[in-house]
Amino acid sequence: MKWSKIAVLAIVGLSLMVWPALAAKVVLNRNLGTEPPTADPALAEDTTSVEIIENMFLALVDMDEVDMHPIPELATSWDVSPDGLTWTFHMRNDVFWVKYDPKKGEVVYDLDADGKPRPVTAYDVEYGVKRTLDPNTGSNYAYVLYIIKGGEALNTADPGAPNFQELIDGVGVKALDAYTVQFTLEAPAGYFGQIASMWVARPQPKWAIDAYGDAWIEPENIVTNGPYAMKTWVHNDHMVFVKNPYIPAELWGGGNIDEVYAVMVVEASTEFAMYLNNELDTSGVPLPEMDRVKTDPVLSKELVIRPYPCTYYYGFIVTKPPMDKVAVRKALSMTIDRKTLIDQVTKGGQLPANTFAPGMIFGNAALDPRIAPWALPEELGGWGYDRAVTEAQQLMAQAGYPDGAGLEIVLMHNVSEGHARIAQAIQAMWAKAFPKAKFIIETQEWKVYLQTLVKTTPVENVPHVYRLGWCQDYPDENNWVHEVFNPTVGENKTRMSADDPEVGAAVAKFDELTRRAGRESDPEVRKQLYFEAERLLVDEIVAIAPIYYYTQVVLNKPWLQRRWHDTPHWDTWILDAAAKKKATG
Repeated sequence: MKWSKIAVLAIVGLSLMVWPALAAKVVLNRNLGTEPPTADPALAEDTTSVEIIENMFLALVDMDEVDMHPIPELATSWDVSPDGLTWTFHMRNDVFWVKYDPKKGEVVYDLDADGKPRPVTAYDVEYGVKRTLDPNTGSNYAYVLYIIKGGEALNTADPGAPNFQELIDGVGVKALDAYTVQFTLEAPAGYFGQIASMWVARPQPKWAIDAYGDAWIEPENIVTNGPYAMKTWVHNDHMVFVKNPYIPAELWGGGNIDEVYAVMVVEASTEFAMYLNNELDTSGVPLPEMDRVKTDPVLSKELVIRPYPCTYYYGFIVTKPPMDKVAVRKALSMTIDRKTLIDQVTKGGQLPANTFAPGMIFGNAALDPRIAPWALPEELGGWGYDRAVTEAQQLMAQAGYPDGAGLEIVLMHNVSEGHARIAQAIQAMWAKAFPKAKFIIETQEWKVYLQTLVKTTPVENVPHVYRLGWCQDYPDENNWVHEVFNPTVGENKTRMSADDPEVGAAVAKFDELTRRAGRESDPEVRKQLYFEAERLLVDEIVAIAPIYYYTQVVLNKPWLQRRWHDTPHWDTWILDAAAKKKATG
């Protein structure tokens, strides 16, 4: 697009006029990587949505960034009954609902009918939890709250049932007064304090939701209570968030970011180019650029690689032929050369994965060669790839597909240059191991992709194999094998079932183990139960192919000091605006 000289002069003049007003702001420029599917705490299920929700809504508790134990946020303290079934949270009374007023150009209190600021109360927490569990809401993450008494019964009920209101009233969350909220659990759960930190358990503004319905999350309607308020949401382009000046000082993370300008660039190469051009203050590293970044005298100093509590995996739709044969699933998992993928493609210090949960999660069995030794190289106690391929080819032949003859398999991932390179590498590994098979890669935009993978999508509309990553909501195997894969109460995108003619008994045992482990008080017993659950999931049922345990690979400008939370907390970041201005001109 060409610009006229008059237009350029006008823009320059306007910039000069507004610069003094903008100069006082400390603005963070970052990339969300995609359009967030939602900003609704009840509906979020992906890391992009959770990032913006984390910065707009407070929870009863936060989690300590070192050991992840619950620490005060909206709640100043909490009590647990001797039997572990009743948790009572005592809330602060100085947090208020706010919104961005475009006419005033600032964040203001959201006022009630009497013109008074609305405080965040225990009633908002009770409403939020019950709304998440209400099947009319359609939360795909409501299962996390099934530990609350009556939560599963409500979430799985028919909204037209005559006793539906009784089920709502029977959920074990109750505001005892304006600033005391009590939860009653189905069974003792020492990790409930960590569940209370999650977005699905956060207070929600009933009056705004009643008034605007699904549109309550748009910038002109949304009310929030956290460190930042939403100013702008230009869908599929960018969002702007501004600091909430009314948040209590002790709930502010100590950073100095006044405004966050967040773009939605999907292509990693474009994000990287923007970072190099000083248009972004932080960025990921495209896989093709890893070697360059590591050797560049400037970029290598800006590179951060750290362990990250996430696992990259491929899931199998076990009800979609030929994935309904365990031998096919196992052969495909065996013929992923995880070490070569890491050494030659991802190059970020990741570790080959033989289990779902990584090493920093309580109850994990990561890198234990008693589980899926074929996934590990010999130096980690595994079989090594050559032996794994030989065994896999025998399995595939036994399944009726010698050399892959007769196989046509669709592998799907969300749109991403990085995921595409990984998929292409694995496609090549599979094609070499099974030269007569056909492996097709398909992609979908992130929001559409998530809906494709829900377990209610007709099987003819889902791929045979899908890519996902799972990052901890809290560091306990209950959040991994149980909440993600339990066949009756978890996400279970793989659709494994106790009715499966081949592995139904193993699925039933997996169901029983993960339920029992979540209610077991002895940590050593819990570890044993989770070990067996991981073995069943990966090595016997083979519902997934774990590929690698993540590292966080990030470029960070020297003028930005980040606190490395698992979910970015912008209020903890410090940006040297003068240094940024000097570098960017």
